[in-house]
Order: sequence, then C-alpha cells, then structure tokens
Amino acid sequence: MIAVLLGAVVLILVSAFSGPLNRSGITSAMAFVFAGVLTAALLGGSLGLSLETSAVHRVAELALVFLLFTDAAHLDLAVLRRSFGWPGRLLAFGLPLSLLLGFGAALLLFPELSLATAFLLSAMLCATDAALGHRVVEDQAVPGPVRQALNVESGLNDGLAVPFFLVSLDLSMSTLEGSVPSAVAAAITEQIGFGLLAGVVAGVVGGCLLRTASRRGWIEAQWRQPCTLAVALGAYAAAVSLGGSAFLAAFVAGLAFRRAGGARTDDTLGFTAETGNILAAATWMIFGAVAVLAALPHITWQVLAYAVLSLTAVRMLPVSAAMAGSGASWQTRAFMGWFGPRGLASVVFALLAYERGTPEAVTLLTTVVVTVGLSVFAHGLSAGPLVAAYSRWSGAGPGTQPPPLNQR
Repeated sequence: MIAVLLGAVVLILVSAFSGPLNRSGITSAMAFVFAGVLTAALLGGSLGLSLETSAVHRVAELALVFLLFTDAAHLDLAVLRRSFGWPGRLLAFGLPLSLLLGFGAALLLFPELSLATAFLLSAMLCATDAALGHRVVEDQAVPGPVRQALNVESGLNDGLAVPFFLVSLDLSMSTLEGSVPSAVAAAITEQIGFGLLAGVVAGVVGGCLLRTASRRGWIEAQWRQPCTLAVALGAYAAAVSLGGSAFLAAFVAGLAFRRAGGARTDDTLGFTAETGNILAAATWMIFGAVAVLAALPHITWQVLAYAVLSLTAVRMLPVSAAMAGSGASWQTRAFMGWFGPRGLASVVFALLAYERGTPEAVTLLTTVVVTVGLSVFAHGLSAGPLVAAYSRWSGAGPGTQPPPLNQR
C-alpha cells in the first residue's frame, strides 16, 4: 500500500500547486515523473511495483482510452469535415515515413538488432500523444486547423500503428504464422476493422441513448457523467474482445458519441476526462519510479542518439514531406513537426513487448523510456514559448485561421 499512499500524497501536492506549476511551464506529466523518480530513489526502489505486472499495463491503457475518447468528443466536427486534408496527410504519408525513418535509424544505431526488432522499436515510437502537448491542442492562440490536425493525428495514429507493432512483435519472437504481407493485411483488417466497428457502435448507441433519455427526462443528473464513462469503457472492452485496436475504438467512439448525442453530450465529459487524467498521473509516477530507474544503468550513447532522432528528424522530416503542397508555411510545418510528443501509447507498447519477453527487451525498453522521458520534459517546457512565438508569427487571434494555412 505504500505506493498508493505516496501516489495520493503526490496527487494532492500537484493539485494544490497546479496553478503555480502551470504558470512556470511545468506540466502534470513532468511533476509526476519527477515525483516517481525522487520517491523511488529515496526509498531505494522499494515501491512494490514491477513492469511485468499486468495491472500497470492496464492502468496505462485505460488512461489513454479515456483521454482519447474525450479528446475526440471535444473536436469541432464541422471544422474537421472542412479540413480533414491536413490530418489525412499526417496519417497517410507522415506516419509510414516516420516508421521507415525510425526503422533505418534503429538499424544504423543498433546493428545487433534483427530487422523485425528494429522495426518493432520504430513502431513503438511512431505514435504521438496530444496529452503531452495539451497546451498546444487547446490554446486558442494556435490556429484551429493546426490544433485539429494534431489532435486527430494523435487520436488515430496509435490505433493505426497497432497492426505494425503486433506483426513486428510476432516476427521478433518468431511466432508469426504465414507470410509477412498476409500477416500485415490480416492485422490491419482485424485491428482497424474491429476497432472501427466497436467505436462506432458504442459511440452511436451511447450518444443516441443519452440524447433520448435527456430529452424525455429519464436520466437523473448524477448519472449523466457515469453514463459517458461507460460508453468509453464499452468501446474499449468491445474492441479488446473482438481483437481490434482499443485506442482506435476509443477515439472513434468519442467522435460518434458527439455526433449522435449532439450538444447534450457537452456537459457529460468531465468525469471521463478526469478519470483519464488520474490514471495518467498514476502511469507517469510508475513510469518515473520503476521504468526510469530500471533504464538508467542501460543508457548508452546509441540510446540517447536514437531518442533525439526520434523526436526530431524521424518526426519532423516526414511531417514536412507530408505537408508539401498543402499551402502550409515552413513555420507551420516545423511547429506541427516538433509537437509530436511520445507518451502513453509508446509506454503501453513497451510494457506489452517487455511482458512478452521480446529479444533485446532491455534495449527496446531503455530506448522507449529515454525517448518518452525526453519528450515529457522537452515538449512540456517548449509548449508555452513556442505557442507564443508561433502565434506572434501567424498573427492569429483566438480561434482564427491565418491566410497561409490553406486546407487542400
């Protein structure tokens, strides 16, 4: 119970000082990671937690599910319909290019890795996490199309990365049945197909039921928030049961829930969002207390080099290439390229691979931990200054779209 007690104390302190921390540019993820490292160091690492514990994996997974659901449910669907070109470019071109560049960097820096394991590392780190760039996707000083593109990209790319992660995981462990192309096609069909199905059904049914119940006065006020949480949880459970991507299902369920429920869903998302935030806080503290300390003895210059490349060239060059011809200026392409933080999705992938006993598991885990750790602090600290600088350059007022940001 010592881990629970310490977690509660840290949560109270971070909550109490959240205003000063936020004004100083310190995000909650940074605070919880630091608190986890400090607590474990002071106690000699005796928190009674292990990366092999399935509960740790489940907490991180559910945190991401609830946050993806609420992010999607907050999206402005009218703006998204008019400007899907940018997130479409990031997903259709940027994501595959990031996978390939990350694969090449892994082969160059870790020649001892097999081809499958090198690709597995790239797959674990290609998904972005809007929660770590929370300031960017919510700040009205950032033009709407940029915020929408980054939010939609981060919501969907974790689900799209899952088939490649699973196939490369099986290949690295020599458990793949059939040829690689057929396995990739089957994984994509299953993960994306069942993920979409679970998300659409849960979101539409939940949204329609909530709208009808609210209109007819069937639902009491105190049950509106738990009802929404159950919709997100239902999408997750259905996707996992069917063999689909839980992350894709959560994001699609949020979109469908907003569409089916309309404005009546606006005041029902708070509890789901806060549940995701609390689970994310627990994940980041465990990350600092267990994963960071476990990785420290294994950090090499190759690990550091890959982490830096993953957050810069491996992310920014594909974004720039994907946005070519879109009308976006180089400043916009650089801004969007930098704000592709690695977070909860990469942590979940790394935990799953570590549980499975993947070859070179220590190297993979260390690289993911270092990359995510750098991302937590680099993207958190740079969000405020870069948003201010980009806003001054674009001349964008709250909610406006500057002329250079044409959607094609």
